[in-house]
Parts: sequence; structure tokens; C-alpha cells
Amino acid sequence: MTEHRGLDLVALQKFLSDSNVPLNGELRADLISGGKSNLTYAIHDDSSRWVLRRPPTAGLTPSAHDVAREFRITSALQGTDVPVAATVALCEDDSVMGASFTVVEHVTGQVIRTKSDLDALSDADIDSCTDELVRVLGALHNVDYDAVGLGELGRPDGYVARQVKLWASQWARVKTSDSADVDRLHAALAESIPQQSESSIVHGDYRIDNTILAPGDVSTVAAVVDWELSTLGDPLTDVALMCVYRHPALDLVLGEPAAWTSPRLPSADDLAQRYTVASGRELVHWNFYLALANFKLAVIAEGINHRYRAGATVGDGFDKAGDAVPEFIAAGLRALKGQTV
Repeated sequence: MTEHRGLDLVALQKFLSDSNVPLNGELRADLISGGKSNLTYAIHDDSSRWVLRRPPTAGLTPSAHDVAREFRITSALQGTDVPVAATVALCEDDSVMGASFTVVEHVTGQVIRTKSDLDALSDADIDSCTDELVRVLGALHNVDYDAVGLGELGRPDGYVARQVKLWASQWARVKTSDSADVDRLHAALAESIPQQSESSIVHGDYRIDNTILAPGDVSTVAAVVDWELSTLGDPLTDVALMCVYRHPALDLVLGEPAAWTSPRLPSADDLAQRYTVASGRELVHWNFYLALANFKLAVIAEGINHRYRAGATVGDGFDKAGDAVPEFIAAGLRALKGQTV
């Protein structure tokens, strides 16, 4: 068995066998690239394929790497209109492999991550794919979270106010310099928090590369992935973040030319309109939500910049994240202009 960081295949084989998962032969594994948070491995024996996720081996921040939470969410979503991988096993005993881990069935499909991945798609393909992505997000927000057993996932009441406070406090922790514009945006958000009209499951990081599209058919989402930020909250925060991710500065945050920032995709305004049509949900106080999403992304970018300057990042693509901060802050301030609350 090949050795992999954070993965003990002998221990995994015993755990799966003890969990009554049918196995056929020795387990093998390959690291799946692309994630900058949890470690994700493709696991297979002679007849089956699975995906294993576990937190990083260092620098743990439990709230951002809670794979058990992710597993419970996707387990609850089985049988709903939200496509997710079939769940197989959850291990919360750290003695098995040093941390909690989850195993789900491998979903065959394609992940559109970079602009070059879009080259094989026609404009019609991209249009139908976008419609499907928006439909699935609307379907998620329409899931009755109490009925599927996720009523204790979070505290939806006051979610937006807590988000404003959370990202302001996070800025205070990671800022590499003071910014009057950041202070101005935060103050404006704090003064204009709307009354939350409804609550839903929110994904927290929804865009094209956090889905697996069906093989040979980008008009079908085979599975939505990366649920570790999911909670109960305001569905419009999910929609606004999806739209703000269309900003070209996301490339600086991700360290690569992201597919979701491509000019070939519909504009943020177009995405918002498609969501309204697909979900039947009006985007009330929309400028506030756009401003909050920009604020959040600015703080995330500054966090990456903070770690990069401290020498705490591994690999390439982190050196330009700080350049995205003023871009998102300016976009947030523009969004709030003329807002009525």
C-alpha cells in the first residue's frame, strides 16, 4: 500500500470492513487535487471507488474543517432534489487515523475549475449549465430542513447580523494594515441589516467548481460538494455570494484563472434574475446582500494575504490575494449606494 500524508490505508481497510462496507481486494488511494482546505482522496479496491475527506494534518481550525458536519448534511439530503454523493461511513474516532474522516461513494463526472476547462463547452452548454446550477441552489433553499433532520444544524434567526459581526472581527484578526474603506463598509452594513424574511440550508461556498457535473452532460449536476461551511441561515447570502464570485478579483483569491469569473458566463445580475425565476424567491434588500458578500470575500482575501506574509502558505498562487481586498471593498461600497432599508 502506498503511503499518503494523513491517510493510513491499513487502518482504513480495517475500519471499512468493521463497518460492514463490502471490500474486494487491497485498498489504493490517490490524492485529489484542487482543495485548499480538507484533504480529499480517491479510494478504490478491485471493484468499487469512494472518496475520503479528512482535515489537514496541521493548522486545524475545526469550524472550517468539520467533515463530520459535512457528512451529516449530505446524509440528510439523500433523496431530496439536491444531488449529493451517497454517504458510506463516518469515523469520529481520532485513534483510527489521527482525525475524523468521512467516506462517500465516488461520483463519476467532470469538474469545471478553470477558464481553460470551459473551452470544450459551447455557449449553449454554458447557458444550460448555468440554469442547472441556479436551479439546484434554489432546490437546496427549498428543502424543509426540519423534515430532513437538520433543524439543529444552526441558528437561522439573527444569521445576517452575526455574519456582519463575524467578518468584522475576522478582519481585525487578519488585517495587515488599517483601511478606512473597510471600516466604512462595515459601519454601513451594521447600520442597514435587514429583517431576515426566511431561513434555509445555505451551502456557504456555491459556484461551478463546487459541483460535479454529469459525464458528457453539463446541464446536469451529479453532485454538490464541499459542504463544510453549510449551516442554517438566510438563503439570499448564498445567492449573493454566488453572484459576487463572478468578480474578476476572485482569480487573485484562488490563485488561478477561475472558470466562474469567465466573461463567457452570465453576469451577476443575470444570475440573480435566473435564481428569482427558478426559486420564486424575491431578492429583497439585494444591495445589502451583495455588499455583505463583497465584505466577506475581502476578509477572506486578506486572511490569505496574512498567512502568505507570515510564510504560512504552501504552494503557489497566494502572493496576489491582498490585491483583491480593495477590489471587493470598493464593489461592496458601490453596492450599498442608493440602498433603501
